[in-house]
Amino acid sequence: MDAMTDITLPNLWDASKAATMDEPGKLLYRSNLLGSDLRITNFGGGNTSAKVKARDPLTGEEVTVLWVKGSGGDIGSMKLDGFATLYMDKLAQLRAQYRSLDQEDAMVDALGHCIFNLNPRAPSIDTWLHGFVPKAHVDHVHSDAVIAIAACAEQVRLTEEIFGGEIGYLPWQRPGIDLGIKLGELAVSRPDLKGVVLGQHGLFTWADTAEDCYALTLEIINKAAVWLREHGKTPAFGGAIVEALAPAERASVARRLMPLIRGRISKGEMKAGHFTDAAPVLEFVNSAALADLAPMGTSCPDHFLRTKIKPLVVPHDVDEAGLDALLEGYRADYAAYYERCKHANSPAMRDPNAVIYLVPGVGMISFAKDKATARISAEFYLNAINVMRGASGVSVYQGLPEQEAFDIEYWLLEEAKLQRMPKPKSLAGRVAFITGGAGGIGSATADRLLREGCNVVLADIDQASLDEVVAGFGKKYGRDSVRGVLMNVTSEAAVTQAFEATVQAYGGVDIVVNNAGITTAAPVEDTTLAMWNKTMDILSTGYFLVGREGYRIMKTQGIGGSMVFISSKNGVAASPGASAYCTAKAAEIHLARCMALEGAPMGIRVNVVNPDAVLRGSKIWAGEWSQQRAASNKISVDQLEDHYRKRSLLQRSVFPEDIAEGVYFFASDLSNKSTGNFLNVDAGNAVSFTR
Repeated sequence: MDAMTDITLPNLWDASKAATMDEPGKLLYRSNLLGSDLRITNFGGGNTSAKVKARDPLTGEEVTVLWVKGSGGDIGSMKLDGFATLYMDKLAQLRAQYRSLDQEDAMVDALGHCIFNLNPRAPSIDTWLHGFVPKAHVDHVHSDAVIAIAACAEQVRLTEEIFGGEIGYLPWQRPGIDLGIKLGELAVSRPDLKGVVLGQHGLFTWADTAEDCYALTLEIINKAAVWLREHGKTPAFGGAIVEALAPAERASVARRLMPLIRGRISKGEMKAGHFTDAAPVLEFVNSAALADLAPMGTSCPDHFLRTKIKPLVVPHDVDEAGLDALLEGYRADYAAYYERCKHANSPAMRDPNAVIYLVPGVGMISFAKDKATARISAEFYLNAINVMRGASGVSVYQGLPEQEAFDIEYWLLEEAKLQRMPKPKSLAGRVAFITGGAGGIGSATADRLLREGCNVVLADIDQASLDEVVAGFGKKYGRDSVRGVLMNVTSEAAVTQAFEATVQAYGGVDIVVNNAGITTAAPVEDTTLAMWNKTMDILSTGYFLVGREGYRIMKTQGIGGSMVFISSKNGVAASPGASAYCTAKAAEIHLARCMALEGAPMGIRVNVVNPDAVLRGSKIWAGEWSQQRAASNKISVDQLEDHYRKRSLLQRSVFPEDIAEGVYFFASDLSNKSTGNFLNVDAGNAVSFTR
């Protein structure tokens, strides 16, 4: 294989497929292709456009319409409704009215007057950078290879040397109409140009057709990547001065650090974590250049907005006192940065904690409002690492100037976008661990918590059912939000490993739902020791092992938490012919009370939900238990649900979703003054009334 094959981008354009599309369709096709490869542009970064002839719905006349990625979209995953559409002639009229930089933000607001065909998709600030280029198709991407050139001290000379005059150059300027005008003027004055490198920012390319524009973008990126590979210094970053720990040790350190960090930075807003020890990350965090490059921050505005002004470097063997000092130092430094750079009308200072944590010998940890954002932030910093490698390998890397970085982070338009975001859901950033997760109550509970923004780990002994349930939730809520782990609750090692996987995936745990179940029914004289032990192992010992491991993590985090045990009506009201089951369920309730006593000083709440006769979706009721209960009541199996409904005081059936509501109540802040309690969800059963 050629040495350059692994760094060059393949042309994936399918001409036969594109031939069936109209111009907006080709624009979408091109956008999705470009956005599908992080070497071309990061998630949510970059934008694409096409100037398309259309019939004006008001006048019936043919007009030119700019189709351009709308605000907040991602070109890799967007659909056609992700594009804003604007009248080109109205954009030209706004340009004629522009006089000075103090009109920039007002001009963004004025874009609303240019909307074509009442399109509800809001235009982004980058609309201006597409509107005035005199070509039908324009791509703007944040390729690591090109930004490496744009972020080095010799960016002007290297742009000319690498691209030979076919790509122009414009120095760093915050995106807006003024930069758009300069970009358009350069394209008009230099018709030989195929695009422009924007200092510290990225690449613009343009062409007459969608296919040509796509191919050109790949060509320029590949040219930059190959040139950097051929001319870059080795070893990268001056070589390693720290030896990487073994993979298992790296994972162990991450699992130790993540709950400690998470607890200390989640006081105001719960955070979810992400860990990566990818080879490029290890190359950077172990390098001689880490101490110089990390404090410089990133260059591309998109990188910066996701990763903050700079990362925090954390030694892998730091103790808790040392970690406290590092975190407090970062917060103080961030506050000083805010004070140095703020303007009279700047928004209030936001969360002063780091997003990216670099751990020499181990890798990178990131924390954000949810798992997807934490993962994407890590991907952005990986982009930044690639940029720093390329830039420092051929020149001297330059981060975005501090004041420019601040003006991007605290831009009033960015603040307005943040204020338009929906309010966080009630469990946003929290992590739940649910046993028996593939069953009826477990999956209904997971669905309820996921709807409230929670990250959920489902543990179950049935791999096939677990995979099916996790895949369904991944499709519904996003793959970042849910994980599955095969676990037998009676195995101490398996329980420990499952919680370790949870911490490594999300950074900690806040909610533990002890739900794994089994049912046994036999007269006491026919109850074998094996039956008794199996019931106790799963329903008593299993609940203890899961509860203990979750409790330990919550204690480490120091931010409280909630445990919910799924017991049963049989835990408070004995039933004949089920001594093992009733005894184990009673043990669950008392274990919860004991843990509530110990956990209260740390804000760890432990409560119980007692269901009764939840037949639908239940694996328990799908087995011998239903036959035994039917025989005990002298009815057929298909009469069971109606029997239990009529037995209840309210004459209602109880479903998994009803139990899930009870769990949500105890898991959420709705019950933040409740611990050691139990809630019956049984449609009313006098024998299980609290006493």
